[in-house]
Amino acid sequence: MLSISTKLDHIHSDTVIADVVSLSFDLRQKSRIRVTLQSGTEAALYMQRGTILRGGDFLQADSGEIIEVIAAEQAVMKVTATTSKALTRAAYHLGNRHVPLEIGDGWLKLETDSVLKDMLLGLGVQVEELQAPFEPEPGAYSGGGHHHHHDDEHSPDHVHAHGHSH
Repeated sequence: MLSISTKLDHIHSDTVIADVVSLSFDLRQKSRIRVTLQSGTEAALYMQRGTILRGGDFLQADSGEIIEVIAAEQAVMKVTATTSKALTRAAYHLGNRHVPLEIGDGWLKLETDSVLKDMLLGLGVQVEELQAPFEPEPGAYSGGGHHHHHDDEHSPDHVHAHGHSH
């Protein structure tokens, strides 16, 4: 079984991606979990407590392989409204309940929940249930927005890991 315990801050554009792991938002929040990679390889993820993996993150196995994280499709509700006030009102009520939300241009996305669906319909917004990746906003105090991907400013064989400094 592959052991994976490092989340990378940056990888190079020429880095070889050995495999992919597709996880729901719920699973991307767990610090210790057994997963099956796209290739069928079993792996154990040992992330630092409090780590939330995002689609597009990269992990490094203890044996050196680079694994890309994909946000899996899961049951979600997409909320739209005929007015920006109605959508903002829905976001306010969901935020009051500390519901993780993905915010798009003219829509909100949240994990499927029948009680919240009833509340949203009662607020006069439209709710569509679908299967889609879910990438909620990071918390207001989580250190800012999500960013990374390929970094071409260093030598091609250089990969940065958490806590690494020059």
